Amino acid sequence: MKNVFPFQQIFLIILVCFAKSASSQDNIKFPTPTGNPNQLFYIQHSPNANTFVYELNLKNSEPDSTKPVHVFEIRYADKSQKTELSSVQWKYAYGILTKFISADDYEMRFLSRKDFVMHLKKDADNRFHVYAPINQKRAILSHIFLQINGGTFWSPNIEFVFLYGIDPATAKEVSEKLKLK
Repeated sequence: MKNVFPFQQIFLIILVCFAKSASSQDNIKFPTPTGNPNQLFYIQHSPNANTFVYELNLKNSEPDSTKPVHVFEIRYADKSQKTELSSVQWKYAYGILTKFISADDYEMRFLSRKDFVMHLKKDADNRFHVYAPINQKRAILSHIFLQINGGTFWSPNIEFVFLYGIDPATAKEVSEKLKLK
């Protein structure tokens, strides 16, 4: 049966999001998720420190070809509780589409931003990394930060997207600030 959110639950979710957006982002400490050897990258956003982690989903020591990436949320504001994404979070914000290219390469796109193409690829170090365009060059994606300023639950006002990664040729950190159109 398909997940259906009654009106009351949606209203409660909207109230919680607005209550969180009223807090000052200057007081928020954005922790770095650690200790997960399968972590590929993570997403954080104002106005709270909750973090969405994208990890390699293994099956028999190889990426699961039907779902090579698992996404979950760490609610740092709620005792660092790890939770699965809700259907709304998956469909409208943090979910991803993956396309099998080969056993060592998967195309990835956010459901909410299908024009942003990434690749989950195995490197010479025999590890998988997510590659994304940062400053118009291919980089290993480490994390994304969304600067949100108001808006609504269904249409937040994302002022900027900050991409952070590593240049695979130089091993230097790279970053880019994007304004969404």
